[in-house]
Amino acid sequence: MPRNLDMTALRAFVTVAETGGVTRAAGQLHLTQSAVSMQIKRLEDMLNQPLLERSGRGVALTAHGEQMLGYGRRILALNDEVWSRMTDQAFEGEVTFGVPADIVYPHIPDILRRFSIEYPRVKVNLISSYTSRLKRQMARGEVDMILTTELDLDQGGEVLENAKMVWVGAPNGSAWKNRPIRLAFNHDCIFRTFAQRALDEADIRWEMGVESDSIRTVEASVSADLAVHAALEGTVNQHMEVIGDSGNLPELPMFNINMYIAGGPQQDLANRLAVFVRAAYGRPAIAAE
Repeated sequence: MPRNLDMTALRAFVTVAETGGVTRAAGQLHLTQSAVSMQIKRLEDMLNQPLLERSGRGVALTAHGEQMLGYGRRILALNDEVWSRMTDQAFEGEVTFGVPADIVYPHIPDILRRFSIEYPRVKVNLISSYTSRLKRQMARGEVDMILTTELDLDQGGEVLENAKMVWVGAPNGSAWKNRPIRLAFNHDCIFRTFAQRALDEADIRWEMGVESDSIRTVEASVSADLAVHAALEGTVNQHMEVIGDSGNLPELPMFNINMYIAGGPQQDLANRLAVFVRAAYGRPAIAAE
């Protein structure tokens, strides 16, 4: 049958071992010497092992005591970490985080996971939408922090990454060979206009094959080799692939992935979430205030 260690007794033992005596430990723990000695005896009885060798000059660890000290330090450190995080009222609440659907992967899931571990009392509401819509929502105070895909950077923003826009098709697909070439895009996708303009400038005929409000519909159509799409390099999922130079399609521009943090009551929480976003994109750390 499993047994549980007495954390008070364990803390008394570790403190005695680290300070070198019951008297010093009692002062640190704000207990009497007899109370500390009773806690040590309790722990020894539970383990059925002597942990300390007592002499007139103080105490020394037995072989079992040396081993227990290593365990005890780790157990107490984890105990104190859990207690601090689960009872800390300083960082709790909700923060609304907006991200364009086409850059949710690969970073956002890991950002949310790591932030949740560090701030378990903070709820992150993730909104997936288009850059233009996210910026309007931020202007109305509906989101606390957003990522965007843009050519430039507006005032108050921060560039996380410069990414190349690439043509995307089905694995081993041939839709890129068709003329007119069929395109698949969301209605408000910022990449749509740039892809169409590049084809016009290269004198390549095109037509809209798929128009949808759902990125999943676009991805399904492209992976079925019904059309081609444009996305940022590094965000293409396993059901599609970048069309190489052999596709003879025109070059597409570089884009920024930018981050904006709104002012307001949730700004502190948003700043703390931003630390994890920067880390995911390999940007220099800026400590949360």
